Amino acid sequence: MLMRWSWAVVMLGLVPGAGGAQEAAAPEDFDATIRRLEEAISAEPSGEEEAGAARPEEEASAPATSESTPPWTSLLRMDAATLTLLPRRGAGTDEGFVQLEPLVALGKGESFRLILGAPVRLRLWGGGAGAGLVRTEDWDTLSDWGQVVRLFMVGGDTPNSVWLGMMEGYSLLSGHLVRRYGNRVNPDYSPAGVIATGTLGSVYAEAFVSDVLSARLTGAEVALDVQHVLFGRPPVPGRYTLALSAVHDWGRVGNTARPLTLAHLDATAVVLRRGRKGRRVEAHLLGGWGGRPGERGAWGAVAGVGVDALTPTVDLRARLEGRLQRGGFRQGAFGPDYELARFQVAGPASVPLAEASFPEGTSAYGEVIFSWDAVRLSGMRQRHLFLSLGVEAFSWGRVDVDGRLEAQLFHRDLSLGVSGLATAMGQSGARYLVSGEARWRLLGGNLYALGQGGTLLFPTPEGTLRPGAFAAVGLGVDHAR
Repeated sequence: MLMRWSWAVVMLGLVPGAGGAQEAAAPEDFDATIRRLEEAISAEPSGEEEAGAARPEEEASAPATSESTPPWTSLLRMDAATLTLLPRRGAGTDEGFVQLEPLVALGKGESFRLILGAPVRLRLWGGGAGAGLVRTEDWDTLSDWGQVVRLFMVGGDTPNSVWLGMMEGYSLLSGHLVRRYGNRVNPDYSPAGVIATGTLGSVYAEAFVSDVLSARLTGAEVALDVQHVLFGRPPVPGRYTLALSAVHDWGRVGNTARPLTLAHLDATAVVLRRGRKGRRVEAHLLGGWGGRPGERGAWGAVAGVGVDALTPTVDLRARLEGRLQRGGFRQGAFGPDYELARFQVAGPASVPLAEASFPEGTSAYGEVIFSWDAVRLSGMRQRHLFLSLGVEAFSWGRVDVDGRLEAQLFHRDLSLGVSGLATAMGQSGARYLVSGEARWRLLGGNLYALGQGGTLLFPTPEGTLRPGAFAAVGLGVDHAR
């Protein structure tokens, strides 16, 4: 067993209300950590570092041996940090905490991951009369106990898999109902979501639940390979597909809200496919229609084109769509701003989403997801450069933008990340959230300096959103480099 004990001291934190404490601990790519542990155990270079890796056909013909079986890897970690939480705009009092975050991780190759651990914040000062030793907002609902499961994954990237943990930038297959959704945009709400995929003959399905411990957002999409049904199993599946998706919001947000159900039918045709020696380019046309079951006149249509390109070092996915909205329906309704819009929508209305109307009109939507690595892409999520950007412009003057940019420089010793969300730009009451983080490894990688900053929004008992900001700098050490 390999054990890592890391200690980080956050020297400065500015967060409005205690919900920002979650942001003060620098996030880490646990897939990459476990991969590094696997390399240390086996003393073999990974595919990302091995320039002469075998081609897929060579790997398929190689006999399976006990030496090729990936080993079990495990990790123990304890983080300690001091946190100072300050309100914004002078509301409330400052609070101070010491944060302890134990973590246990277990992995086997690319097909199994289990990571358990959650931050425990012990109060040093502030909080007013009656404030407890442990920060109440972190554990005041059953859903908050979902944060104990950082990641549980079985199956990896195979067609049949199960994934449990934090949801960030999640899209349900076609993405016309759930697009770039995050279940922890509310800083005081820390659920664990689950995603399951499966295939049977010509049918592929994906289902998700945004909160396994509470009735929140639930949905599924089923895709049918039309060519498979009409002419038998094709040499390359998924060229012509029909898909049906449905998503239901149970209307529970700490109080009673109006439930919401949306459905969408999609058709996709691959019109160009080229591939050789680890390189693939694919272009497809798409179209679809959706609506709100039981609501007459609430419907929308979409048509567009998409491009996927893959090389040993580049992974690119791009999409451009034209959309039509009628009767309050919109594509991508369950998006990156959804967990905040439950309480108060962006724009001039300032009401919960269940009470807000959405103007009729058209929109243009574009999305780009780009990954580049100077060595070779592999199962690790960390890249030399990663960009994810979504933009939607509506005919009546509204623009929504969200994105994430990550970079690794100087032999991966310096990691930078910036995230942004702008909703209802061009209108009064527009919503803006931005955050950034940096980590610089020193002295051979065992010592690192970190910094973070950004803005947050906290729901209040009155149902409004209170703005806040946070900033943090600190130091840490580890041995899993």
